[in-house]
Amino acid sequence: MTDTTPAVPAVPAIARLAMLTLDATETEPMAHFWSAVLGWPILALTPDYAMLQGPSHALGIGSIPDHQRPAWPDDGRKQFHLDLAVEDLEAAASRCVELGAERVDPQPGETWIVLRDPAGHAFCLTDASAWG
Repeated sequence: MTDTTPAVPAVPAIARLAMLTLDATETEPMAHFWSAVLGWPILALTPDYAMLQGPSHALGIGSIPDHQRPAWPDDGRKQFHLDLAVEDLEAAASRCVELGAERVDPQPGETWIVLRDPAGHAFCLTDASAWG
């Protein structure tokens, strides 16, 4: 099989991703949920802020008292979501639900499973083999 991906010219980076931060009403349930899902340690945990450290960047959780859970289906208002590579879709989805995730309905595809974290942020579980 020949790689048909167009070459992207190398350009100097303006920045590097240091952390992605999710808004939530409460930091503690989100910190424990994402720590269990990703296997990342919690470095900071206060009522206002939490931070987990990954291998190359961090995940922050900020307390927003008037945070509103995203709707599902989102009718195009969702701005981003996380894609997580897993070995077994159904087993990973079941474990995430045990930890506090919600499986959404309707599911928009067959090669991934969409869930929402305890604060309502959508994320997808995808087959790790598809990522190379």
